[in-house]
Amino acid sequence: MFFDRALLAMGNILFLLGLTLIIGLQKTAVFFARRQKLKGTAAFVAGITLILLRWPLVGFLIELYGIFVLFGDFFSTIGAFAGNIPVVGPYIQQALDSAGGGRRNEELPV
Repeated sequence: MFFDRALLAMGNILFLLGLTLIIGLQKTAVFFARRQKLKGTAAFVAGITLILLRWPLVGFLIELYGIFVLFGDFFSTIGAFAGNIPVVGPYIQQALDSAGGGRRNEELPV
């Protein structure tokens, strides 16, 4: 159930559609085509392709790596927002800051 090929494919399509609706078609294309993001884009597309070729676990792991490379810049922004959650907020913020590699809003697409 967790690695159902159809559900993962629908999730990928909805993720890309949602991102496009939020920031626009041109900014989405520019974001994925940036030289610094080509490694993440290739991993993300390879993961989607592997999911469609009936390798859902391997495809999901490769796609997850691509998402971390593509959206690693946003972890510190999410951490700052999550830091306001009572009790667990500082721990979430610290974990996301360390996972993001210390980058803070370098090149946000919006």
